[in-house]
Amino acid sequence: MLGMSFRPSKGLLNIVYSPHYLEYNFGARHPFSPDRWEALAELLRSMDLKANWVTPHPATDQDLRTVHELPYLEAVKAASVGFPGTNGSGFGLGTSDVPIFYGMYEAGLEICGGTLTAARLIQENSASKVLQLGGGLHHAMAARAAGFCIYNDVAMAIHSFREQGMRVAYVDIDVHHGDGVQAMFYDDPSVLTISLHESGRFLFPGTGSIHERGVGAGLGACINIPLFPESHDSAYVNAFEAIVPDALRAFRPDVLVVEAGAYTHTTDPLAHLALSTHGFMHVVARLVELSNELTEGRLLATLGGGYNFDSTIRMWTILAYTLAAQPIPDQTPAVWRTEWEKRKDIRLKATIHDDASAAANHTANEQQLAIVRNANEQTVRDLTELIQKPT
Repeated sequence: MLGMSFRPSKGLLNIVYSPHYLEYNFGARHPFSPDRWEALAELLRSMDLKANWVTPHPATDQDLRTVHELPYLEAVKAASVGFPGTNGSGFGLGTSDVPIFYGMYEAGLEICGGTLTAARLIQENSASKVLQLGGGLHHAMAARAAGFCIYNDVAMAIHSFREQGMRVAYVDIDVHHGDGVQAMFYDDPSVLTISLHESGRFLFPGTGSIHERGVGAGLGACINIPLFPESHDSAYVNAFEAIVPDALRAFRPDVLVVEAGAYTHTTDPLAHLALSTHGFMHVVARLVELSNELTEGRLLATLGGGYNFDSTIRMWTILAYTLAAQPIPDQTPAVWRTEWEKRKDIRLKATIHDDASAAANHTANEQQLAIVRNANEQTVRDLTELIQKPT
């Protein structure tokens, strides 16, 4: 049994969420705050979104071992009870990105369980579009934590789809390169990984160049679209449209898995792209259209990063409504906004969308805009040439 609070519905968006996700907590001073998930869940429940809410069970040790190495899992277990030993840092534990906290092993199981539940709903034909209201921990490697990520829930879901014989297309629109997922399927021709991200020349994790294309049988099943800092709506959308639709159509996936991190937004403090909510909505809507065209609507979306609380919640609300094929409301409820302004001691924007006049361009310098546009256009040309070369 999947521990559902309601029966899943193939006709409605299914949202997977558990209050146990809040246990994935690196501390009050760490940017990766589970408050974002809690606030988003409360917001969506308070609005007119038509969806089925599903309560997951945690993942199992066996689930973790489908993508992670046993010595690494043992190191996380030891750290989780306060005994990281001398090898903790060798596994990426106890760093500023992934500080150790009691119960981290079990907290990760909760997040991974949500993403696996979402995948199984699709596999069982109980749902087509599923939003995992958490997860997207795409930096975790087989034997190393990284970038706020202990386990790679996305890779576990992809592995689960592959066990059912399904071809998987993974599209990562987080601002950082989806390096962990790429690494785990780099030689697998049945998993297409596409990552749009700020170039690794300027941002963690430093990978994701156009020349990373897979190895062996997987050569050509990996596509990276690194973008120049300050890329705004039109620059981002143009790069997406130039590469992603044709790549997906050529691959012919059975299911689309999306990591929809929200810190591509122009206000996010940890990165340097310049999207607005309007640009984000365009990309999400296109992914929904492409899933309807290519996979009979099968799409699993996870969240990921996003560290301006206000813009992150608004972008993920847009994600939910777009997946549900429902009109996006103009504003968030005043009661919800007042509560979370008090809890976070911040001001929250009343409207869900950015002002049209602020559409993702915080750089008024025309010379800089031209540099960004030319750099991205050259990247697209070079990438297109590589894709068209016989593998």
